[in-house]
Amino acid sequence: MKKNIPLRNIIRTLPILIILFIFSSIGNSQVTVKELQSHIKYLSSDSLRGRLTGSPGDSLAAEYIKSKLISYGLKPLTGDGLQRYKVTKKVVAGKSNSLSIYGISYTLDKDFIPFAFSSNSGKESDVVFAGYGFNINGDTLKWNDYEGVDVKGKWVMILRGDPEPENNKSPFISFSADRDKALMAKDMGAAGVLMVSGPLLDPQDAFEPLNMEGYSVDIPVLRIKKEVADVILSKSKNTIALLEKKLNDTKKPFSFSTKVSVNGKAEIVRELANTRNVVMLLPGEDPKLKDEYIILGAHFDHLGMGGPGSGSRALDTIGIHHGADDNASGVAMMLELAEKFAETKGSHKRSILCLSFSGEEEGLLGSKHFVDDPGIDLSRVNVMINMDMVGRLNETNNLQIGGVGTATGLKALVYANTDTSIIKLTLSEEGYGPSDHSSFYGKNIPVLFYFTGAHMDYHTPTDTWEKINYKGMVEISDLVFNVAKETASEDSRLQFKEAGPKVETTRYPMRKGVTLGIMPDFAGVIKNGLRADFVTPGKPAAIGGMQKGDIITFINGKPVNNIQDYMFRMGQLKHGQTISVEVLRNDKKVVLVIQL
Repeated sequence: MKKNIPLRNIIRTLPILIILFIFSSIGNSQVTVKELQSHIKYLSSDSLRGRLTGSPGDSLAAEYIKSKLISYGLKPLTGDGLQRYKVTKKVVAGKSNSLSIYGISYTLDKDFIPFAFSSNSGKESDVVFAGYGFNINGDTLKWNDYEGVDVKGKWVMILRGDPEPENNKSPFISFSADRDKALMAKDMGAAGVLMVSGPLLDPQDAFEPLNMEGYSVDIPVLRIKKEVADVILSKSKNTIALLEKKLNDTKKPFSFSTKVSVNGKAEIVRELANTRNVVMLLPGEDPKLKDEYIILGAHFDHLGMGGPGSGSRALDTIGIHHGADDNASGVAMMLELAEKFAETKGSHKRSILCLSFSGEEEGLLGSKHFVDDPGIDLSRVNVMINMDMVGRLNETNNLQIGGVGTATGLKALVYANTDTSIIKLTLSEEGYGPSDHSSFYGKNIPVLFYFTGAHMDYHTPTDTWEKINYKGMVEISDLVFNVAKETASEDSRLQFKEAGPKVETTRYPMRKGVTLGIMPDFAGVIKNGLRADFVTPGKPAAIGGMQKGDIITFINGKPVNNIQDYMFRMGQLKHGQTISVEVLRNDKKVVLVIQL
C-alpha cells in the first residue's frame, strides 16, 4: 500500500533539495591543491624530460593539456585543437663555407663565419666598401652609403653598428640591425655582404654563436675579422679602424671600390623540428557576446636537459630541467580555471579561448605564431591573461601583475578583485614583457601578466613540483578567475591603451650603453660581488626588484666578483634582453629577472 508523506516533511526537506540541486548544477568548480599538484607533478616529471620545444616531452605535454581541456567540455577551435608549426632547433655552419683573397684561403670560425640569415650561395667579385650600409632618406635624417658607387653584382663590405655608439637614443639605431643592412645591400643590387665590427664598437671582435632567428636574405652574408677586412682595404691604404673613426667623426658617408676581388661562399644548415600550440574553446553563454573572446594563456615548454645555449643558469649541469614553476604552474592554473568556468553557469558571456604555447623559452615562438594565424578575429579579443611562473608566492605574499596600463580602468579592475590585506600587489603599466602576452599586446589587445617572481631554482634542474606553494596558487587562481569573469561577462569592452613599446628594442649585442640603472661600488669595498650603492627609480634594476645595498654575484649564471667582471658581463648583453641577476640581500640569495 502506498504510504502518504506528510506535507510538513516535504516542506522541511525542500531547502536541502534546493541546495543539492544547485551544487549538482555547478559541479566541482573549485580550484584545489590536489588537482594543481596532479597537473604539475606530471608536467614536470622525469618522463617529459624538461619539455624542450620540438621534443617528445613537448608533444606529451601538449596532448595532456588538450585531453584535460576536452574532459572539461572545451572543444578545439579548429581541427584537432593543435596548431602545428616548425621550429629551428639548431643552426650550424656547413662544410662548404669558404673565403679566399689573393688566392689565400681563410679559416672558418677563426677568420670568418656566415650569418644565420645568409643564403647558401657564393660569389667571386670585387669588393665595394659601403660605410655603415645605410640608405636613409627621412625628414630629419639623411645618409646614403650607396650614392656614387656601383655595387651591382659585387661584394659589399659594411661596418656593423652605427656612427653614434655612445648615444642610446641615436636615430641610427633603428637602421643598424645586421639583417636590415644585408637586405638593403641586396636591394641595391649587391651579390653578397661582408660585415665587420670596428674597434670602437667591438674591441674584442669576437664571433657570436649563430642564432636561430631570421629568414634568409637570399644572398651570402659573411662576418669577417678586422684583420681580414684590412687585407681587402690594403690597396686603398685604409684600415677598418681608420674608416670607422672617419665616419663617426664626420657623420658623413664615405664609400669606394677597394679594387680587390674576393671569392666567398656561405652555407647554413638548419635542423627543423615539429611542435604545436594547444588551442581550445569554451563557447560563450550569451548569444550576442559569444563571438567575442577572452584568452587564458600559459606556455608549457621548458629547457629540456639544459646545457650551453639553453638558457639554463646551471651552466655546467646536464640534467632534466623540470620547470615546475616555469611553467607547469601557469599551465596547471589555466587548466583549473578552464574547468571552473566550464562548471560555473553564468560565468562567461564571452567565449573563453584557452591557449597553451610551445616555444616561449626560445623567443615567444608559439604565441607569435598564433597571433599571425589566430583562426579568429583578434579585434574581438577583450583581454589576454597570461600566467607564467605563478607557483612561488613567498612569505611576503607579493604578486606581480604586468599590463595594467593596457586598457582604461584595468588597474582599478585588478584592485577591485584583490584583497590587498592578504595579497600584496606590485603592478606594472607596460604591456611588453618577457612572456607570451607581449605577442598579443603587439596586436593592440589589452593584457595582464601574472607572475610570483624569480627564485634560486629558476632555470635550473631544481625547479621541482614539491617546492610549489599550492595554497598560494589557489589564492591567485581566485583573483585571476574574478578578473577573468568580469572581463568575460561585462557588456562593455575594455578600451586598449598603449603602455610602453610594442616590440623588443633590438640593438647590436656589443653596443655600448647597456645598463641596469645602478650606481655600483667603484671602490670595491665588497669582495666576491658588486654592491649596488644606488638604484635609479624607473630603470631596469629598480623595475626588476633590485634594492640599494644588494650585492650582485651572478649575471645570467656567470660570476661577478668586481667592477671589471660586471662591466664585461654587461658588455655581452643587448637592449631589450631579459636576464637573471643573482644578488645577496641580508645574507640571503635572491634571483631577479630584469629586462634591459
